[in-house]
Amino acid sequence: MERMRADRVVIGAGVIGLAIARALAMSGREVLVLEAHSAIGMEVSSRSSEVIHAGLYYPPQSVKAETCLEGNRLLYDYCTLKGVPHGRIGKLIVASGSNQVASLEHIRLNAERCGLSDLQWLDQGQMLRKEPAVRAEAALWSPSTGIVDSHALMSALQADLEAAGGIIAFNTPVTSGRPGKHGPLLNTGGQDNCVIETNMVINAAGLHATRLASRIEGMSSDSIPGLNPTRGHYFYCAGKSPLNHLVYPLPERGGLGIHGTLDLSGRLRFGPDSEPVDTIDYAFDESRRARFLASIRRWLPGLGPDDLLPGYTGIRPRLAKPGEAFRDFLISGPEQHGVRGLINLFGIESPGLTACLALADRVTATANSLS
Repeated sequence: MERMRADRVVIGAGVIGLAIARALAMSGREVLVLEAHSAIGMEVSSRSSEVIHAGLYYPPQSVKAETCLEGNRLLYDYCTLKGVPHGRIGKLIVASGSNQVASLEHIRLNAERCGLSDLQWLDQGQMLRKEPAVRAEAALWSPSTGIVDSHALMSALQADLEAAGGIIAFNTPVTSGRPGKHGPLLNTGGQDNCVIETNMVINAAGLHATRLASRIEGMSSDSIPGLNPTRGHYFYCAGKSPLNHLVYPLPERGGLGIHGTLDLSGRLRFGPDSEPVDTIDYAFDESRRARFLASIRRWLPGLGPDDLLPGYTGIRPRLAKPGEAFRDFLISGPEQHGVRGLINLFGIESPGLTACLALADRVTATANSLS
């Protein structure tokens, strides 16, 4: 069996793995990315709302809150510098009834505690001037929320990585690992089986991160969190969008509710809903149309059943169990699990796209401090 050596190995070429690999390579490290698929971003990263979040909802001082706020700034700057298509189009969070106004105020106060200072309170008249088709008692306006072409972003990260000397090996799944003399030894599958010696492994495998961690010798089961994959459906809106900005209802337990987002062409999509699944299955269930319609019409009453067209599904690598309100991103290093030269990233769901560059800086600093 062939043996190879690399200073740093990143497992997974989604937006998180690419951002980390880029940051490591630009810090002067030799970086090899191992990707099971034939191209970048084939799973979680390509099946999202493509929203640049502002960081309204997460508990203050949580990793999600801190990396979302920092990532928002970094991502806008990066997209501007690299010419990645994006738009700072803003978002309304709406209270569809007077009984929801207090919850809207709670979101505003939480955002301020997290360090976000640009939210604006809109009464019904002010809200209608921004979104005439929306019906709500009041709204919060988030001007720093936006959208990004996630595929163009990942291509830019890949280009930076390769310009700094990094390499991506496609069709190369990691099957197992074990401690070596200087760091982990990884066994890979695919067409050419290989053993890779490395000083540091960053497990950014998304939906597969917990399963992969369980296949690395020395990882105790109690250091690997349970994964609760959650599938979300997206429907497209037929015809011209009735919305000018992103519109979100109040968050629901387990998610942000079925919201309306625009892509860079101005096409409107609604989603995601939230459905626990046992397997990675992207099948689309059209019977969810009625449920979507009922939820959306609470704040967009003019929407009709013929206005919803089947879109796509995505699966989030959630750590939270059904009904559990919040679980943070988990960055687990040797101090947590005891395996030298290994950093695991677990539960990197939304706002992972927004937070990718901030997470990359954190992981790179940790990895470089360990060796």
